[in-house]
Amino acid sequence: MKAIIAGAGVGGLVTALMLHARGIDCDVYEQADAIRELGVGINTLPHAIKELKELGLLERLDAVAIRTYELFYLNRFGQEIWREKRGTDAGFDVPQFSIHRGRLQNVIYQAARARLGESRFHFGARLGSFTQDDGGVTAYFFDRTGSHRLTARGDVLIGADGIHSFVRDRLFPNEGPPAWNGLMLWRGATDWPQFLTGRSMMIAGGLEAKFVLYPIGAGSAPDRRLTNWAVVARVSDGATPPPRKEEWSNPGRWEDLGPHLKRFRLPYCDVTHLIEATGEFWEYPMCDRDPLPRWSHGRVTLLGDAAHPMYPVGSNGASQAILDARCLADWLVRAEHPGHALSAYEAERLPPTAQIVRMNRKGGPEGVIDAVEALAPEGFTHIDDVMGYNERMAIVRGYASTAGFAQAQVNRGKP
Repeated sequence: MKAIIAGAGVGGLVTALMLHARGIDCDVYEQADAIRELGVGINTLPHAIKELKELGLLERLDAVAIRTYELFYLNRFGQEIWREKRGTDAGFDVPQFSIHRGRLQNVIYQAARARLGESRFHFGARLGSFTQDDGGVTAYFFDRTGSHRLTARGDVLIGADGIHSFVRDRLFPNEGPPAWNGLMLWRGATDWPQFLTGRSMMIAGGLEAKFVLYPIGAGSAPDRRLTNWAVVARVSDGATPPPRKEEWSNPGRWEDLGPHLKRFRLPYCDVTHLIEATGEFWEYPMCDRDPLPRWSHGRVTLLGDAAHPMYPVGSNGASQAILDARCLADWLVRAEHPGHALSAYEAERLPPTAQIVRMNRKGGPEGVIDAVEALAPEGFTHIDDVMGYNERMAIVRGYASTAGFAQAQVNRGKP
């Protein structure tokens, strides 16, 4: 068995580690010329961290991440709607990590390079075409100038090449660009005094205007943290394309973001001061794609954002890619034919991820904030007068169950 993996993001790299652990040969092809620590903060949930722990990465992640202790959902005035412990503090067997995306990717890459060997990673290699026959898949890779660079032959091709996936485009050529909902996301990270426990996470406001704050690493002093922030605000009705391509590397502009900050009045953080102190930050249109009817076509399949790009709510994008990788590797090692393995993988993973895409469009677990703000747009005196505890819990815990990270699911070992 030999797998060709297109894309060296979190999903592609974890897939390589999972395949190697099961004795399956693979090569990874990435169009960028190197792995760099790009991006800002993300959260990886216990069901995904359990998989990374089994790959022997827990100690390395602990060295560069924060074990999230608690999560607060607030309205835009800072009034508490929901709070809960997270990770091991909530009784899970493994933590939730708040981490810089680039550091997460680098931890996984360094482990994969050490175990598979550096020769298994091919950078500056953009997938340009592929064909398949009864015996396997042939993939053709090109450099930045368009010149042919490499030809690879394998039993399966795994498209882990992101929201602008070349593999997905060839499988579904009439799909069109990602769908924008008119919301813009600005993200940054800076060294900042710790708030609350130093391991707390705060999400304030619904999808129309949201502020997110959590630490992702050690700071310049014991009482400081590398602190991630994000702001979401509506800038369009979504009827037109976004002003810039859906790339995580688009620089943000203060004149676009600044006016939206007046909506927030929050404890623990002077939002405007924090963002002014950040310097460089990034802008990203909130985009996803409709769930596909299928991912697998013969010996070719999709994984991670190529399969199910979703709004970045609920801390689920990277986590679901990790679950994809585990599932696909398990089926490839036990199925009699690669095509059967890909079909079984799709049958297991497509339905739940499609449901998460749809739930994220409504705010995911953070939809409890939208629900409360719809009933009390100018705030409240007592949250229970607006929405009862059980109703709030149903929104938050219902999402956790669908996404596979309810406590019982993870501690039983069922992602």
